[in-house]
Amino acid sequence: MTSYIIEGGRRIDGSATCSGSKNASLPIIAASILNGKTTKLYHVPNIHDTNVTLEILKILGCKVTKNGGKIEINSKNMNSHEIPEHLMREMRSTVILAGAILGRFKEVTFSYPGGCDIGARPIDLHLTAFKKLGVTIEEGAGYIYCKCEKLIGNNIDFDFPSVGATENAILAAVLAEGTSVISNAAMEPEIIDLANILNKMGAKIVGAGTNVITVTGVKNLKEVGYDVMPDRIEAGTLLCSAAITGGRIELNNVIPEHITPIIRKLEETGCKLEVGENTIHLVAPKRLKAVDIKTMPYPGFPTDMQSIFAGTLTTAKGSSVIIENIFENRYKYVNELIRMGAKITVEGKMAVIKGVKRLCAATVEAADLRGGATLVLAGLSAKGTTRVNHIEYLLRGYENLDKKLNNMGAKITKVEEN
Repeated sequence: MTSYIIEGGRRIDGSATCSGSKNASLPIIAASILNGKTTKLYHVPNIHDTNVTLEILKILGCKVTKNGGKIEINSKNMNSHEIPEHLMREMRSTVILAGAILGRFKEVTFSYPGGCDIGARPIDLHLTAFKKLGVTIEEGAGYIYCKCEKLIGNNIDFDFPSVGATENAILAAVLAEGTSVISNAAMEPEIIDLANILNKMGAKIVGAGTNVITVTGVKNLKEVGYDVMPDRIEAGTLLCSAAITGGRIELNNVIPEHITPIIRKLEETGCKLEVGENTIHLVAPKRLKAVDIKTMPYPGFPTDMQSIFAGTLTTAKGSSVIIENIFENRYKYVNELIRMGAKITVEGKMAVIKGVKRLCAATVEAADLRGGATLVLAGLSAKGTTRVNHIEYLLRGYENLDKKLNNMGAKITKVEEN
């Protein structure tokens, strides 16, 4: 078990630089399978999820070299189309490899993915997209086998704008014969980043960032180098670390338009923000004001920031209401915040947070990635020393979060126990 020991009551005051995006890196790494050549990626975060994905590529026959945030992937000699079950179960996002493998080899075998338990996240939409492209799917005891003679472009209309399913549909359609039109597509910036690298390889994708994406199949793709976009959820987390401690932060390597809903809500809490081209400067008031939040697909307020904002609002003046519209099991962190003195009641999709003047230190347990980050921020604000256990979840998605916070005045120590 790995834990953080956090000495609370210290203001965040300083500057930080956002790492590359976790949620963009994973499908972009998958895209490197499609060209059968060398792909050079820059600003890939050194986190558990990217490392697991790269390990899968090695097992499949790719050559992978790392030098800091630079990753070089040569997929020329990739010789397997089966994603290892033990790694597939570590995180849900490994399913994104299926579309790329299918696109290149016309077959793929994988098991049902694992990851954070934040609610039902079925892969039905992914499989529906594959079927539309002419894929035959066989489901057995814990595995899924997809195969086709060739991929044929088609119209794919999603019931829900799933990010992962949209990415898998794009990856599978790039080398298909004909044109695919993906309707009710997810519009997240990470979708745009995936389309950008594929287009740089020679793909023909238009409409990324809108709800209709058109993919015209091409015969082959070329080598590329590509810079991964900054992580917008890390940006929001770092901004909230200053907000909850009454501090200030200068955030660099951020794309402000990617986090417009987060900026607006922080302004509603009373924070003063100066927004530049790729910087944000935030100064927090002594005490935040309560705000109401509803999570929605992009460009709405991101579900990944829901728990982090809830933690931030525990000490705000007044009562805040949060409605979670994406995942039904995303309030698992609430009981841990209550152990720290927060006043939160949950009923169905809704959480009501009555602000308290100060949280108290406690030993708490992280149960998922973003919930773990929430508890770290609560520990920064609390009186006394907080221990956050099972930060393995948090390490899946944040690169050096403890070091970045410590550089701005926090006092966080990582401890490991057998």
